[in-house]
Amino acid sequence: MTITQDEDVLRGEPRIEGTRIAVRQVADMVIDGDQSPPHVADQLDVALAAVYEALSYYYAHPDTMRELARENADAFERVRETALKPNVS
Repeated sequence: MTITQDEDVLRGEPRIEGTRIAVRQVADMVIDGDQSPPHVADQLDVALAAVYEALSYYYAHPDTMRELARENADAFERVRETALKPNVS
């Protein structure tokens, strides 16, 4: 099991090989979601080793993870700003 990146999958975001499960998704579930790694592995239907490998990658690449989070937040904001807003007349 390894962490891989492919521009055609998840816009190149690091992910668990053979899945569309991003490293940040795993980290969010464990760190921010306060879920145990075994629970996350069960929920995502991946090996526990894959969860720990994703967490290891997350902690080994803090600058990359921060940049990806910033890019995601920026993209969300752009979509929010351009989304149709109800006419309140």
